[in-house]
Formats: sequence, C-alpha cells, structure tokens
Amino acid sequence: MPLLDALLNGLTLGGMYALIAMGLGLQYGVARIMNLAYGQFLIASAFAAFWLFARHGLSPLLSLLLLPPLAFACNWLLYRILLMPLVRRAKSRSALEVDSILLSFGLLFVIEGLVLALFGGNYVNYAYLGQVVVVLGTPLALNRLLALGFALLLGSLLYAFLHRSRYGTALRAVSVSPQAAQLVAIDVRAAAAMAFALGGTMVAASGVLVSMFLTFNVSMGVVFTMKALIVVIMGGVGSLAGCLVAGLVLGLTESLVATFIAPGLTLVATFALFLGLLMLRPTGLFKGAAA
Repeated sequence: MPLLDALLNGLTLGGMYALIAMGLGLQYGVARIMNLAYGQFLIASAFAAFWLFARHGLSPLLSLLLLPPLAFACNWLLYRILLMPLVRRAKSRSALEVDSILLSFGLLFVIEGLVLALFGGNYVNYAYLGQVVVVLGTPLALNRLLALGFALLLGSLLYAFLHRSRYGTALRAVSVSPQAAQLVAIDVRAAAAMAFALGGTMVAASGVLVSMFLTFNVSMGVVFTMKALIVVIMGGVGSLAGCLVAGLVLGLTESLVATFIAPGLTLVATFALFLGLLMLRPTGLFKGAAA
C-alpha cells in the first residue's frame, strides 16, 4: 500500500532528522553557539564508522560505544580552547552568536578539508544490516528500523537527563536565563561547555547511524546542517520535544511528496513547509520552551 509505505518511511526519516537536530538545539539553546560546522561533524563521524567497519571489521553498533564518547571529549576541548575566548569577550548573547557563526563557518572548511584529505571526495556506503523485513505488509530495511530505534532511545535518554537530573536542570536554567542561573551558584560556562559537548555526542551518534544506510560524501555536511537548522527553528529553539515533532513532520512531508508527487520536489516541500510555519508561528511549534 503506497500510503502506508510512505508513512513508515517518513517516520524512519523523521526520527533521524529529530535526533540530528537535538544536538544542534542543545548547543544553541544552552551555549548560544550557532554551529555551522555541525553537519561536518556528522559526516566525519560517518566516515570514521565506515573506516572502522571497512578496515577493521568493527560493527557500527560497537562504533556507537566508541565514537560518541570521543566526540564528547573533542567537542568539550573545542569549546574550552576555541570558543571560550569568544565567550569571555562577548558583551551579550547576541554578540556571542555572531562571533560563533563566523568561527564555525571557518571550522566547517577545516573539518571538510581534513576529511577530504583522509578519505577523498568519492561517495561511499557499506549497507550494514541491509536485509529487508516486513512491517504491516511493507518491506523496510533493517538498518533504517535499527537507526529509528536508536534515535528514539538516545532522544529519550537525553530528555530524561535534562528533566530528571540536577545537572540537566542546571542546563535548562542556563538556557532560560544565564544571569539568574549564576545567582543560584550554577557555573554557566561549565554548563555551556557540557551542553556543547553533549550536542557533539548526539551528532556523532547520528553520523554512525546514518552511515549504516545512506550513501554519503564529504560535501553533504552542509545539507545536514541546513536540515537540522530547519527542524530546530520549526520546533522552537531550545525545545527537544519541538525537535522530535518537527523532525517527524519534515520526514513525513518529504516521504509523502516523494511517493505521490515527485522525488525531485522534496526540497521544495521542505522550504514551503518551513516558510509557511514561520508565517503562522514565528517562534516555532513549541514557542522555544527550554530543553
């Protein structure tokens, strides 16, 4: 049934969009870093998973235990070394946003150049767990279902951390008001570094999952950054629930358009949906609720 096929494919696609956008939403919502190199981190993680699988036979599922913690450490150091000087000199959060856009724009080319030098510019894929399973009479690739399951699991863990732990509560407080957070002895800069590193962890996990079923190359990072930005803005900046809903809406829209109209019009549908929503709700679906 074409409609059921489109809905199931849209849900798997939307789940990945939501997971990718959650990390960017966390980095911007708490640390106020607009990371334009976000998609390049995803592609770098995808290439790392590909290299570990092709060269050393390491399962991408095991890479999920290795690469996200490594990305956490790298992003924490990145924030402390490169971004902290911007934080110290910024007179307002708006000034920090502008400075971070300029820095991450340069970082985009650095990461892309490094990945290009290491892996070349060709498209690669390795189709891990590409067997077809039938769900409600619709054939779906096992790797896509697995990616959707991990996306839901990781998103749930992040939500529980932010809403059920003291440190998560501190991150949400910084997201709402850094000045007020300081009054209750929250180390705002440490919280921002933690949020930026957690965002890097989420995008690294996304890169590993995407690499299992998608053909990718070094230049696709910009596409993922653009999709993540659209989902974050549609959902409401700083809202994880908004990221989930907006990601699913975007995935379903693209799948339905590709199935019933034309695959070449999915990008048009994406921007039409984005612009239409901004006209009706400029603050997003969840009005920027904190985390």
